Amino acid sequence: MRYLKEYRRATYITLFTSGRLNNYLADIDRQAQERMERLTEQMKRVQGITEQLKAENALEWTQRMNNIRACAKEIVEKEIIFA
Repeated sequence: MRYLKEYRRATYITLFTSGRLNNYLADIDRQAQERMERLTEQMKRVQGITEQLKAENALEWTQRMNNIRACAKEIVEKEIIFA
C-alpha cells in the first residue's frame, strides 16, 4: 500500500475510491507468498540444500537459506510488488 501511495498515486486513489484496494492488496500478497515459496523450494533443490545438511551443519544451512530467501525476496519484489 505504501508503494502505491508513493509511486502509483492514481492507481491507489482509483482502487481506494472504488472499494477494491483491500482485495487488490490481498491478491498481491497471496501471489507474492506463493511465488516466494516456489522460488525458495526451487533454489533449495538446485543448490542441494537438504534436511541432512541442516542436521549436519546448521550454520551453513542457515547461511545458505538466508541467501536463498534474500534472492527470492528480490525477485518477488521486482516481478510482483513493484511491477
